[in-house]
Amino acid sequence: MTDISIKKSLNLKGELAAPPSKAYTQRMLIAAALSQGVSKISNPLFSEDTKATLRAAKALGAKIAQTDDCWTVTGAKQIRGATKTIDCGDSGATLRFMVPVAGLASDSSEFMLGIGLSKRPVDPLLNSLKQIGVETQVKKIARKIHITVKGGGIRGGRTSMPGDISSQFVSGLMFACPLANGDTQLTLTTELESMSYVLMTEDVLAKHGIKVVISEDFSHVKIPSKQTYTPFNDTVPGDFSSSAFILGAGAITNSDICIKNLDYGSVQGDKAILRILQQMKANCTVGKENIQITGNGNLLNPIKLDVRDIPDLVPICTALACYANGTSKIHDAQRLRLKESDRLSALHSELSKMGAKIAMDESSLTIKGPCKLHGAIIDSHDDHRIAMACAIAALGAEGETVIQNAECVRKSYPRFFHDLRKIGVDVVGGELDR
Repeated sequence: MTDISIKKSLNLKGELAAPPSKAYTQRMLIAAALSQGVSKISNPLFSEDTKATLRAAKALGAKIAQTDDCWTVTGAKQIRGATKTIDCGDSGATLRFMVPVAGLASDSSEFMLGIGLSKRPVDPLLNSLKQIGVETQVKKIARKIHITVKGGGIRGGRTSMPGDISSQFVSGLMFACPLANGDTQLTLTTELESMSYVLMTEDVLAKHGIKVVISEDFSHVKIPSKQTYTPFNDTVPGDFSSSAFILGAGAITNSDICIKNLDYGSVQGDKAILRILQQMKANCTVGKENIQITGNGNLLNPIKLDVRDIPDLVPICTALACYANGTSKIHDAQRLRLKESDRLSALHSELSKMGAKIAMDESSLTIKGPCKLHGAIIDSHDDHRIAMACAIAALGAEGETVIQNAECVRKSYPRFFHDLRKIGVDVVGGELDR
């Protein structure tokens, strides 16, 4: 376990490259693994979650040659059952995307979930798969869930699931069901949340020649069967979800920070951070492929924020609200209780340690700013976004803040603390570049 300490750092300056998108890296890798031929993925993210997806893709038959800046993927001609248990770590996307894919194999595959992932929901996906002919078995061994997918192909047909637990369930079917024996008609029994991630999956699939039909209200997805994935060479775009933390750092300090490799035209819902920063009166400029933020250290404007479609922005927005001149409310956030940690409780407890005036109910956080923050010992809850949000909150806090188990940032942004140092943050602790 690695602890990182951060001291008050009010003057930041520099240029950074946005980390590659974790969500795009995983989707491009799976589509390439299902393609009939060779695809190249440039600028991939190498993190704990993408390593889990690599393990799963290889176990199910893909061949992958890796360098730091390019993965060359030879797709599996036929998805095979895994001969060894596939370790998903705590990657929800790996589990929820690859369990349906494993249903295409003739033989069974077993997936092992990390302790954190074992606490997160998967039953809606398994129930949906059963409706289209995929049998699974769940057992618990030493605090970890193991899921056996019995294989034998996907029959197709009508299936349903809720849309407000995880959009990854929907994406999982979108990856696997184009190779089913019959067409699949998916009905969502509740409103779809995080719909931008489903659109991201659709975008990647289209590049590989796969067609799905999503209804205008996102309540139905029709997936034609017996399609063929074709190879495609693609480049992973910079990630708005991770870059939001660096943009947040600029918004609450005296700053002049440029983040390169951020394309506002990409299908990423978390580019909403730019709109939020503008609402808070942060000075943020959108360029062709970069974002410039220049802060003056003044208090921000408070916000009222519906986060049903942008749950990953809640941690950084909560930290920013501590530096707002008034009361902010972040609502419709109940799904954050099902993430790597119960993020509502984690944000409430850890920011309160730092002196934040923050109230919580079942689905919202209310922050009475401005908060006079001070250093504290922060439990990251082994959650990358909690660790990063508290690190940003610490930039204007008096004294020293210690982030415990800071290595959890390797899940999505391995170079986070390295990048903070690069723009002038006083960071002390182990190197977490990988």
